[in-house]
Amino acid sequence: MKEKNSELEQITHRLLRLIGEDTEREGLVRTPTRVAKCIQQLTCGYDMDPVAVLNSAKFKEDYRQMIVVKDIEFYSLCEHHILPFFGKVHVGYIPDGTIVGLSKIPRVVDIFARRLQVQEHLTVQIRRCIEETLQPKGVMVVIEAQHLCMQMRGVEKQGSVTQTMDFCGDFAKAEKREEFFALLRK
Repeated sequence: MKEKNSELEQITHRLLRLIGEDTEREGLVRTPTRVAKCIQQLTCGYDMDPVAVLNSAKFKEDYRQMIVVKDIEFYSLCEHHILPFFGKVHVGYIPDGTIVGLSKIPRVVDIFARRLQVQEHLTVQIRRCIEETLQPKGVMVVIEAQHLCMQMRGVEKQGSVTQTMDFCGDFAKAEKREEFFALLRK
């Protein structure tokens, strides 16, 4: 980790010089160190195993109704511009004899969000991980996010929100998706 931080510091120092900054200026002297630590924190998902997180809190339970964890805040970095995108994730699943500790679902969201991403892939990764690890009757994931790559640069459209969803199993039925959305509206 120390070697990685050192290399990130060197790259940041060079970047600052390339854009015309004085790297000896008081406000920038420690910037390479701060940026290295920040990048490590924002991409720590590469060093974590979401399956292990779910497996650490799986319980046999004969509960077979929909479970929804909504409004999970997340922050990620767009893999195209390395600019933030952020918003809320809503996850629903229908157990088939196995449930998971509720805090583990937001942890899975964070693990995948703390990698360079596109929102579409993030949505699928979360759904697939829950599906493969818990083997429920169905999983549905909806993400609503704002992308600074759209707001700060390019088209510069403030307040625009991108929604993505992915589902499998029982959520292929329209009535199950509607039940999920009804729970989100409450």
